[in-house]
Amino acid sequence: MSTADLLAFQRETEALAQIAGRLGWDRETMMPRGAAAHRAEEIGALEGVLHARRTDPRIAAWLDAAVPADAAQAAQLRHIRRDYARHSRIPARLAQELARLTSLAQGIWAEARARDDVAHFLPTLHQVVALKREEAAALADGSNTGLYDALLDDYEPGASADWIAGVFGRMRPRLVALRERVLAAPAPEPLRGEYPAEQQMRIARDLATAFGYDWTRGRLDLAVHPFSSGSGNDVRITTRVNEADPFNCFYSTIHEVGHAAYEQNVDQAFLFTPLGRGVSMGVHESQSRSYENQLGRSRAFTGWLFRRMQAEGCALNLTSPEAFYRAVNRVQPGFIRTEADEVHYNLHIMLRFDLERALIAGDLAVADLEAAWNDRFLQDFGVMVDRPSHGMLQDVHWSVGLFGYFPTYSLGNIYAGCLMKALRADLPGLDADLARGDTSAATGWMRDRLQRFGALREPRATVAHACGFDPDEGPLLDYLDAKFADLYRL
Repeated sequence: MSTADLLAFQRETEALAQIAGRLGWDRETMMPRGAAAHRAEEIGALEGVLHARRTDPRIAAWLDAAVPADAAQAAQLRHIRRDYARHSRIPARLAQELARLTSLAQGIWAEARARDDVAHFLPTLHQVVALKREEAAALADGSNTGLYDALLDDYEPGASADWIAGVFGRMRPRLVALRERVLAAPAPEPLRGEYPAEQQMRIARDLATAFGYDWTRGRLDLAVHPFSSGSGNDVRITTRVNEADPFNCFYSTIHEVGHAAYEQNVDQAFLFTPLGRGVSMGVHESQSRSYENQLGRSRAFTGWLFRRMQAEGCALNLTSPEAFYRAVNRVQPGFIRTEADEVHYNLHIMLRFDLERALIAGDLAVADLEAAWNDRFLQDFGVMVDRPSHGMLQDVHWSVGLFGYFPTYSLGNIYAGCLMKALRADLPGLDADLARGDTSAATGWMRDRLQRFGALREPRATVAHACGFDPDEGPLLDYLDAKFADLYRL
């Protein structure tokens, strides 16, 4: 037995996992609707194969004998050891049933969302939550880890619910105070009009190109819920179109390109290893949120986008780049997380974080989730939820069992604040580039300082290495205060 044997075995496992991911991408983009049950069986069967490989007893023996040749191999072994310990705690039956059920549940959620029918989804969600609690109990067995922390570790290794709650507790007062100041000021004129889907998609493709998306290793498709899928040399993105709101399409595209860039720019030597992907969802979100917000919604870049829409022949009601910039960044309490402005976005995440913690702890019954969501939304946003697709049915995450995922969106914002503080210090001429639609200096900085390393380091160490200081929420809150004080003339 040798380290080479272990890494060769892991390479095949990684390749099979990529196939599973491609099945998921196809389900959301190309698969005929009637194939849902068939695809669920396929995904469940493949998950059974993957679980057997990930818990193969030879891995323990290989790990005991492994001698890393360098730092990269040492990092690979760290990931394999951690994943082996986690997967070995989960019974094969449970892993396979979770894969099968969540594949089916996604389609049931989509139907319920389209029909605004919570009752259609609740029985399935109840099953998903029960299986995720069983999984959490298995993962936490024999450790001091709580149920929610056991699930969170899949998305943000090293984080804990108590730590995240502390971060959110420090953020919330400043976010609420900023929101109150902004909403008391005159609101900028919004973008109005109709923007045909074909027109939006042409601009979306140009935006993806502008942010460095490699079309030879990817493609753009439409989906109900935008996402990025794959790694290395096959990274696909999706967006969605609302003809009355082109910003939804444009900024969803930029957001997913941020994810895709992280995967496309990982060092080719790391592909088909545990290092050949993003190290955590929080770090992944730091890329997508910085691309979308600090770069894509900047005054400089929105000036370029304004001119690009004019060149496309868009019938804009806004007549100047400044008015367009203010419309892009208009603050208003809305129902939809993915459409939320930067001031409100993290409040959406805090709501979901608290609700899903309560679900996993057993403190909130699935049957009471809709009422709990609506009550909390009214408390946090001052607006009554008008229909389930604007409330608990709006996100795909719980249907596919992604409990512990939501807080990583805000962690991504926090990391993005730190990265952009360092990036702007290093690139004093950035705005002049962005005004020409040239993001190459910024995206190159991200590639060289963070993306190429993949999962070589732990999540917070990845960000600290890139920006030169330990990350915290301060730079994000300072950025938001400065940006919106200027934009709203506070």
